[in-house]
Amino acid sequence: MQRRIRQGNLLWRWRDPCRNQHTYFSRHWSCTSRLGRKFDFDYDIERIRNFSVIAHIDHGKSTLSSRLLELTDTIPAVQKSSQILDKLQVERERGITVKAQTCSMLYEHNNRQYLLNLIDTPGHVDFRNEVTSSLAASEGALLLIDASQGIQAQTVANFFLAFSQDVKIVPVLNKIDLPTADSAAVLESLELTFDIPGKDALLVSAKSNINIEKILPAICEGIPPPDTEVSAPFKSLLIDSWYDKYLGVIALVRVFDGAISPGSSVVSCHSGKMYVVSEVGVMFPDRVQTPTLKAGQVGYLVTGMKDASEALVGDTYHTAGHAVEPLPGFSETSPMVFAGVFPVDPADFQKLDEDICRLALNDRSLCVTKESSGALGNGWRIGFLGSLHLSVFEDRLRNEHNGEIILTQPTVPYRITDLGSGEVRLVSNPSEFPDSRKQLGRAFSFEEPIVEATMILPSQYLGPTITLAEEARGTAVETQYLTSDRVLLKYVLPLSSLLEDFFGKLKSISHGFASLDYEDAGYEVSDLVKVTLLVNGVTVDALSVIVHRSKAILLSKSYVRRLKPLLTRALFDIVIQASCEGRFLARETIKSARKDVLAKCYGGDSSRKMKLLKKQREGKKRMRSFGNVQIDSTAFHDFLQR
Repeated sequence: MQRRIRQGNLLWRWRDPCRNQHTYFSRHWSCTSRLGRKFDFDYDIERIRNFSVIAHIDHGKSTLSSRLLELTDTIPAVQKSSQILDKLQVERERGITVKAQTCSMLYEHNNRQYLLNLIDTPGHVDFRNEVTSSLAASEGALLLIDASQGIQAQTVANFFLAFSQDVKIVPVLNKIDLPTADSAAVLESLELTFDIPGKDALLVSAKSNINIEKILPAICEGIPPPDTEVSAPFKSLLIDSWYDKYLGVIALVRVFDGAISPGSSVVSCHSGKMYVVSEVGVMFPDRVQTPTLKAGQVGYLVTGMKDASEALVGDTYHTAGHAVEPLPGFSETSPMVFAGVFPVDPADFQKLDEDICRLALNDRSLCVTKESSGALGNGWRIGFLGSLHLSVFEDRLRNEHNGEIILTQPTVPYRITDLGSGEVRLVSNPSEFPDSRKQLGRAFSFEEPIVEATMILPSQYLGPTITLAEEARGTAVETQYLTSDRVLLKYVLPLSSLLEDFFGKLKSISHGFASLDYEDAGYEVSDLVKVTLLVNGVTVDALSVIVHRSKAILLSKSYVRRLKPLLTRALFDIVIQASCEGRFLARETIKSARKDVLAKCYGGDSSRKMKLLKKQREGKKRMRSFGNVQIDSTAFHDFLQR
């Protein structure tokens, strides 16, 4: 008996000689492309290779991945600028990767067929958790380095991340065809920084398709096969998940032991919940169903899970009735940047709530809670992994769901300790921050999050970079010369200083040659204050901000000057003030629009004019006592966009 099943660009053939509907392992599955090539995903462990592509941002990871997929006929030849694995619109528009993507490839080397599982990872520090989970599913990694830019901050971070997980590293120099490429200098810094011999590096150009054919043999020979057991009970590590509106949560797993097939029941070690597997398969590059997933493979499970929060990355799944020792998971990512999100039109709150929930289904790192503002109405307080993560979320909300939103000033989570009771709490909303260190007989201690920032730059820009870091209240940790003209600089910086366009300023003073990476370094005590804006004595909570005391006056003056031209002139004076710890630090006044009451007076006694002016002043005073200043959403939007 033979049956054919068409799926996408592939044609599956199923032969079941015993016609037993339940003997999944006795079936033989194969896959034939429309070009006539036959594929088979049933491989022994010695012919499986799992590897990730890691690099600094914009070093060509996605382009290289596309070339490898073309070389193995996984996808048809495409234009050289295409990035097949970047599936989000924001990824294609910005030319960056924000979500790790997996794809299986079949490759013949030395008359042996290999199953290669590729994971393309993001390069920005905000998405480091994607790199961590990808490396946990890999035995090897391609460390990609731009031959024109050399070793960058995220290159160093990714190398040590892979080294700490005992992952075999294959160095690859990309963009060797650029006029500014200096391969010899990069190979020298590779030896000095990572102690990797320069002769081990592969010199390629993904865009021009130069020497790409040398990479796959190096993977087959240099990266070890998975160390697993097919006969052991099923055990897998959850490395990613996404939501499908028809199938529910789809789990991407690395199978460490055993095998799994449709109809089996799996149990989560984290929650203890049991799920029935309805489909298994591999990414090729889209979902391709297979009869089983075996030890060493990276593939997906469809379990009917409906709540995306149940799919905890780093969780261990095992078959029901066969308990196993949980695999080492990952530390949960904590949001580092918070911002208030409000609809421009309050009537759109319900629709925007549904749109944010949809985005949160496929972005587990988002932390969403509802909040209310006296100035902006109902909204959400959302936590992000960093400023780029926030910007990507805003673009996706606007592009994919046509959501018009107002984003408040981004802030970081501060730690507040009540010195009397010893209570410690984290505050990410300025409206919850105490107005002063002593309030209602209670004394507080304030701490702010700090990071250890690593900057790599040409030595000629060392002086201006040190000045920038010092102005950001940084503390020097280390200065190391990687080569004669490249410097690695480490500073401990307040996380809040990175939100003040620190990276943009760094790129500006270094003419784009500097790179930045950072990692959490805990909290430290700081002299923090809350600056509040008032309009005619009424607090505008949406514009409150937490800053260091040394910046309070300058920020206050800047805020009142920025808000003044955005308010509509009224028939009474509008006073804009910035307050801090009960003192007013800055003030601007919008003079009232008034009628020319002296227009009808032609000469005569001056007392008549004075009487009319006095009457007008008294009317303005009464008007101001009950008049309210309405700040429309456009003014908030323009103020917060600057």
